[in-house]
Amino acid sequence: MFRQVTKRGFQVPRLTRSYIAGQFTGQKKANGKYTVTLIEGDGIGVEISQSVKDIYAAADIPIEWEPVDVTPLLIDGKTTLPQPAIDSVNRNLVALKGPLATPVGKGHTSMNLTLRRTFNLFANVRPCKSIVGYDTPYENVDTVLIRENTEGEYSGIEHTIVPGVVQSIKLITKPASEKVIRYAFEYAKSINKPHVLVVHKASIMKLSDGLFVSTAKEIGKEYPDVKLDYELLDNTSLKLTADPSDYKDVVMVMPNLYGDIMSDLSSGLIGGLGLTPSGNMGNKVSIFEAVHGSAPDIAGKGLANPTALLLSSCMMLRHMSLNAEADRIESAVLKTIASGPENRTGDLGGSSSTSNFTKQVIANL
Repeated sequence: MFRQVTKRGFQVPRLTRSYIAGQFTGQKKANGKYTVTLIEGDGIGVEISQSVKDIYAAADIPIEWEPVDVTPLLIDGKTTLPQPAIDSVNRNLVALKGPLATPVGKGHTSMNLTLRRTFNLFANVRPCKSIVGYDTPYENVDTVLIRENTEGEYSGIEHTIVPGVVQSIKLITKPASEKVIRYAFEYAKSINKPHVLVVHKASIMKLSDGLFVSTAKEIGKEYPDVKLDYELLDNTSLKLTADPSDYKDVVMVMPNLYGDIMSDLSSGLIGGLGLTPSGNMGNKVSIFEAVHGSAPDIAGKGLANPTALLLSSCMMLRHMSLNAEADRIESAVLKTIASGPENRTGDLGGSSSTSNFTKQVIANL
């Protein structure tokens, strides 16, 4: 039903059940390489994407990048991606994405939301793991959060009832809930954390979150070897910040908005979004991304930290069964961060530039 990719590092499992996301079926080219769509993003996205390309070239990773332009189009009032970009992702089945800003004042919906809807990226996987040698107030953090990625409060269903009164509709459906919860069970088994925790607020959202919880109870019966628990969102927030070690052996799964907030909270435990990888899983397509912002204020200044995109690319490599390659990149990145502030970028309290950080990672390969 599933197979484990690796016991270490930041991972996304490849699962053999056809209705579970994460099964990479791409083929090597005649030259022994895979083609991966590259969405460099905006602001610092160009710089950190270049860092990834340089490190991959130095490590001789069997990847050929296919850069695409995702400047959004507005067609009949709906934000749409350019067709060449859509074709590239569908053809290659996997993409790496830098931070992407939504054009302001042009009527576009969120670019990240547009990507998720276009490719039905229903599950966001966010592991947060302490980095040895980089001290934070919390030690030995090792959490995994899976967020439903397509509906909830982010369904975009809003309207003005009368001036000054706005209604925003939270959409929860059983099919979408079942999909992401089943993925969480499969994921938990594949990384040897056979304990799923459903985070919810069904005490207040009795129908919507209640449906999410009841769906988990139904699916849980199919996985008697996986422990299933439930916890209120506010309680999880308190306990996670008090002692994150309580969550080392569980995979958390939750609706969209809660997942958005809690995944950032988890990132804060290990030092911030600049250290956190992320993967978005669809039925066929998977997109791995740096979830931090595009930081236009420091773009082009050589101050950006490429760690999150690099670690996300390691998740991507493991998803593609390039485990040894992922281990090499990840080890070099973590060694560079642990080596001291002189090799860390400013957001990590260091003095290194983006290019110097990149050179140090290459040296540590």
